[in-house]
Amino acid sequence: MNNRERVVVVIPAYNEEGKIGRVVSKIKMLENGDINEVLVVNDFSRDNTELEAKQVGAKVITHDHNKGAGAAIRTGIDYALENKFDIIVVMGGDDQDESFQIKRLLAPIISDHFDFVQGSRYIAGGERVNIPIFRWITTGIYSLIFKVFIRFPVSDGTNGFRAFRASIFKDKRINLWQRWLDRYELEPYLFYKAVEYGYKVTEVPVTKKYPDEKIGYTKMVPIIDWWSILSPLIYLRLGIKK
Repeated sequence: MNNRERVVVVIPAYNEEGKIGRVVSKIKMLENGDINEVLVVNDFSRDNTELEAKQVGAKVITHDHNKGAGAAIRTGIDYALENKFDIIVVMGGDDQDESFQIKRLLAPIISDHFDFVQGSRYIAGGERVNIPIFRWITTGIYSLIFKVFIRFPVSDGTNGFRAFRASIFKDKRINLWQRWLDRYELEPYLFYKAVEYGYKVTEVPVTKKYPDEKIGYTKMVPIIDWWSILSPLIYLRLGIKK
């Protein structure tokens, strides 16, 4: 895939030693010209995440304290805007996403003029490797709620593997710079706003791989962080927040 638009991959990371190096290395192995820069936003990890990412060639920005996943993504978006990147890809630092599938996210933006592309493990061509049953059920319920609230055929509303045009942030109605979006709220907020304001949005099939062990597949805290991803849908639907 050849394009003249500048692409940055933003990877929020917190305590991903032993994983972040693999993630960045696999991105670096992609065909030349697809990715212009890999940015790891180290959210004050207490391990060697920062060093490991730098050793394999990533640009690293480190927070001076733990701010949350949303704040880390926002730092990456700020960097992309300041450095005039055209397309932003966001993916996890835990090696659950397949780096070569970045091309799937970019293709609709570059070739078909989409503004926002959401990765989905549930549509045809997507895969779920070792997904816990509880995770399957909860992500399905969440996507159903999202679909009802926004009237958009969402199949995987919680997947953090996505790409979007930097130009959507010229729209002042999309305000990521709110403190209530610091944790997991930012991602559903952005997805919701892109649909609500009529941007060209689609889903593409991707793979999500969960570790064989039953622990360590998520850093979300039950109840507290579940509310973090659900609350933006409620707040925005009821007009409580903007």
